[in-house]
Amino acid sequence: MFESIKNYCKESYVELVHKTTWPTRSELMNSAVVVLTASLCIALVVFVMDSVFRVGMEGIYGILR
Repeated sequence: MFESIKNYCKESYVELVHKTTWPTRSELMNSAVVVLTASLCIALVVFVMDSVFRVGMEGIYGILR
């Protein structure tokens, strides 16, 4: 059992060190900017939809804040 755990750890290390392609700093920064931009756009869309829904419900039910 311990031999299989040892073998698994060794294979995992070899794969992470020698077989994995890590992004460069500029690729990582570009990806982070894309994720940040997409997150902000989605947040803006949800905010607009929520505001429209709130105004619509206030108009239908006459609820004031």
